[in-house]
Amino acid sequence: MNFTRWSARLPGTQRRAAARDDRSSVPAARGEYARPDSGAPGAPTHSPAHSPAGAEALALEDLSVRDVLGRLPALVALVHGPDHRIAYVNDAYTAAFGHRPVGAPAAEAMPELAELSLLPLMDQVLRSRTPRTVKSRKVRGGGSYTVTCTPVTTPAAPGAPAPAQDGARTDGPRRGVLVYATDVTDHAEAAERLRTSERRHRETAVTLQRSLLPQELEQPDDLRIAATYQPGGTDAAVGGDWYDVITLGAGRTALVIGDVMGRGVRAAAVMGQLRTAVRAYARLDLPPHEVLQLLDGLAAEIDASQIATCVYAVHDPNEGRLVYASAGHLPILVCHEDGTVHRTEEPTGPPLGTGGWEHASATIALPPGSTAVLYTDGLVERRSEDIDEGLTALERALSGAKGSPQVVCDRLIRSLGVTAEHDDDVAVLVVHHPARTGTNAELFHNASLELLGGIEAAPRARAFASGVLTSWRFPVELCDLGVLAAGELVANSLQHGTPPMRLALRRTDRRLIIEVTDGDDHLPHRRRAEPADEAGRGITIVATIASAWGSRRAPDGGKAVWCEFELPR
Repeated sequence: MNFTRWSARLPGTQRRAAARDDRSSVPAARGEYARPDSGAPGAPTHSPAHSPAGAEALALEDLSVRDVLGRLPALVALVHGPDHRIAYVNDAYTAAFGHRPVGAPAAEAMPELAELSLLPLMDQVLRSRTPRTVKSRKVRGGGSYTVTCTPVTTPAAPGAPAPAQDGARTDGPRRGVLVYATDVTDHAEAAERLRTSERRHRETAVTLQRSLLPQELEQPDDLRIAATYQPGGTDAAVGGDWYDVITLGAGRTALVIGDVMGRGVRAAAVMGQLRTAVRAYARLDLPPHEVLQLLDGLAAEIDASQIATCVYAVHDPNEGRLVYASAGHLPILVCHEDGTVHRTEEPTGPPLGTGGWEHASATIALPPGSTAVLYTDGLVERRSEDIDEGLTALERALSGAKGSPQVVCDRLIRSLGVTAEHDDDVAVLVVHHPARTGTNAELFHNASLELLGGIEAAPRARAFASGVLTSWRFPVELCDLGVLAAGELVANSLQHGTPPMRLALRRTDRRLIIEVTDGDDHLPHRRRAEPADEAGRGITIVATIASAWGSRRAPDGGKAVWCEFELPR
């Protein structure tokens, strides 16, 4: 077979082949030099006289296609006809895949083409007469190749009949495909190693992120809570989103959600430190704005370049509301039983780490039957739209979401279009305050007594506690412990506090809570009384008999001292 004739139809050579057949073509088309005085446009400025002695211009027809293709380091195969019969393979192809018999169909003699999924592509190239390229395809032996399939045609012999319409072999022009494959195994392996490294880095970052989040949410007596975290995208740069639920005692619960700006392991590490600090500050039972003030200073000390947003809210079942403070975070949404949704007011302070700002606390109603949603910006922020549009979409989705907190959480994620390919981290915390009726409501009771100063206050408090606990049908032993704790707390308030004083008893399905409030803001401390001391043992007695105890300052002044007993299951 004359491969020079095949080359006349290769891309980039057709014009040259036509020039050779046209005797009026300019000499430059044959690779010759034009005369200096020819004046031909674009003619070279040098002449044979300026060429090295004995040098001759090299024309394309002087080259052997077989020699050129045979010396290429790339893999070259030439096939023809509708069944792609082998016409030629070069040495590099033979070295890679072995000897391939000339004249055999490629589907039978060249299994590597099937492994590279090239046979359908070659059919397409043969029909469309358009080159096609596929990148980095792998064969079973482990090598990877980038392959270009180019249509070629042999010129018809003078007077030869036209080819049959069904593609059968005739004496006319014959069509084929030139397969040109480059070994990119090293590049493919390097790319795979890079992808593996990035995947492991991301898995490490996500594992770190998830390990810093609560492994199991605390479930307060009066609330039902669910949360979810969705890492963003497929890269290793996870964010610093976090959430938390902290029981404060006496039935009160702290709800936290935050977002450290930036991405990567560093943001996750800062998030972990802030979350730990929030839990520590929450144990002080401070108002929300004071907790954020402490966090603000800590965030600046951890890393001045890392800024975080955060919402810290406290739920008190006796008040039916959330007291919250925000550090540049998105508003809390509350959906009531009738489907109406309310937003909290504008952020009550700038992001954490900026410093120089006094945060403030605000409130929003959370009556029985309502649901609150705390979330990070990844849920509602999109590059193609204003964030208010995302908030409106979230309100619409929350208004129609029914079911348990986990069901609501999942529905919000779906409704806002958050998938595994989402480009930002998303954290969502759903808090439901159930409306209890029937037998379930019988497990929740409240009772309180306003106390006047004087020696008669302590016996009145004990009598009141005894009557209430008996009516709630507690075991005798628990009634006795409750009366003792109430008496000690009231006695401590009479001795160290100031009016007004109040005793409150509360039962839930899990615990008994006893709380005494007064007008003095000095918090009691447990201390070790000496044998000769006549006082100083009240808090020690309470701490010994109760499951937990604590104290806090009231927002409007004064303090509350409480203890709680776990109910028998």
